[in-house]
Amino acid sequence: MKIEAVQVDGWAPPRGYANAVAVEGAQKLLFVAGQIAWDKDQRLVGSGDFARQFAQALSNCVALVRAAGGRPEHIVRMTVYVTDKRRYLAALKEIGAAWRESMGRHYPAMALVQVADLLEEGAMVEIEATAAIG
Repeated sequence: MKIEAVQVDGWAPPRGYANAVAVEGAQKLLFVAGQIAWDKDQRLVGSGDFARQFAQALSNCVALVRAAGGRPEHIVRMTVYVTDKRRYLAALKEIGAAWRESMGRHYPAMALVQVADLLEEGAMVEIEATAAIG
């Protein structure tokens, strides 16, 4: 299976994401439902700590990909929902460290969306993903 970022000639390269990701010869697609900062017992961690919640939600996504036989670099698309984009921007350094810990230097096609609220009380981040596992 071949996974590669797609870039239009002449466009400035994106930072921290890919504009598009092409998958050729995929054997299995995995669709990861929105993950929040729950631990294995579905207890919310990082109450009030945006970076910790981001790290846990991302770790949960990666754990599901691994459980399906994949690796972080098999994630080809991700949507991050946040309740406060200012808190996201304020925590970029810590979020970057959490990203590198879970994903290394792999950046899928991504979108970040600010939402009014998330279903679980106290959740500030929800991440959904698609992985192409070959």
